[in-house]
Amino acid sequence: MTGRDADVDAVRERLGRDPQADYDVVVRDQHGEPVVIRNAPFTRDGTPMPTCYWLVDPDIVRAVSQLEADGGVRAAERAVDPAALAAAHVAYADARDTDIPPDHAGPGPSGGVGGTRTGVKCLHAHYAWFLAGGDDPVGAWVAEHLGADR
Repeated sequence: MTGRDADVDAVRERLGRDPQADYDVVVRDQHGEPVVIRNAPFTRDGTPMPTCYWLVDPDIVRAVSQLEADGGVRAAERAVDPAALAAAHVAYADARDTDIPPDHAGPGPSGGVGGTRTGVKCLHAHYAWFLAGGDDPVGAWVAEHLGADR
């Protein structure tokens, strides 16, 4: 099995389904298993895909889900600087949109982290981008609250 084949199998298993878009593994754990994938800006059927970075590690997904269930979205939004959050949304969209072919006609992905333009929608999306190296104050907040290093 090639490395790419192993990644396809691992990502499929971790998601419990086939990914809807082409992707690359951009963050791995200490054993080489996928933690974060970077999705193409469109699903395979051409639907715009606003969420570029996606957490696939099931333990991290559960931990972030618990943080959300405990009121983490509102707490993170209150805790981070609004200007830094707005800048993160713009930077995320700009980075994602560099993968859109210049001759693309029709609708494209919109919004910033998690497809939103303002505020916090999904801690998972912010944390995935942070783990992938993004300057995301919400992702940093999540890391702090999970007691995790980058």
